[in-house]
Order: sequence, then C-alpha cells, then structure tokens
Amino acid sequence: MSDSNAMRGGAEKAASQASESAQQAASSAMDKAQDLMSTAGRKADEATTALGERVQSAASALRDRAPQEGMLGTASHAVADRLDSAGRYLQEEGIVGMAEDVTELIRRNPIPAMFVGIGIGFMLARLFRR
Repeated sequence: MSDSNAMRGGAEKAASQASESAQQAASSAMDKAQDLMSTAGRKADEATTALGERVQSAASALRDRAPQEGMLGTASHAVADRLDSAGRYLQEEGIVGMAEDVTELIRRNPIPAMFVGIGIGFMLARLFRR
C-alpha cells in the first residue's frame, strides 16, 4: 500500500509541477503579447503623428505656392485649410481617437455605415477576383 501511496503522491507532485510550469509559460506569453501590443500601439501613434505633420506641411506648401486671389486662390486656400485641419486631427487624436470617432459615427448612422461596408466589400471582392 505504501508503494501505491508513494506513486500517487509522486504523480500528484509531477502534475502540480507541470500545472505550475504551464501557468508560468502562459503568464509569460501573455506578458510578451501585451508588450508587443503596446509597442505596436506606440508605433502606430508615432506613424499617425508623423502623417499628420506631413499633411500639415503639405497644407503650408499649398498656401505658399497657390495663387492668393481669384477663384483658384479661394479653392486652394479652402483645400489647404482642410488639409491643415486633417493634419491636426491626426496628430491630436491618433489611432485610438480615430477608432472611437468611427465607432461613434457608425453608432449614430448604422444603415449608411452598413451600405458603406457592403460597398467596400464589393470593391475588394472585384479587386481580388482578378
């Protein structure tokens, strides 16, 4: 009987150690995944900020090079203002802010959002079918 109890105790100890090892491995994997996600999020925000700076730079260049008067001047200044606004938005909001804004837009306008999604899906299907 003591051999049986010893074997059972050894098996339980081995199972416990295996369970602890599995938990530690899972915890380590989760930590690494969180680190990767954090790094990816930071890089995405940095890229969004850089894109915003480039858009604002393009707006400034358009203002400098466009005619100052007339219909073309008015149109180019309006485009430059929109570009400048878009660049500031990209810099200030980042990926998270844009995702929140899109979510809110879809929540307020579900039917048009559904049609836009269908349209994008149709275009992608045609694009990849070739």
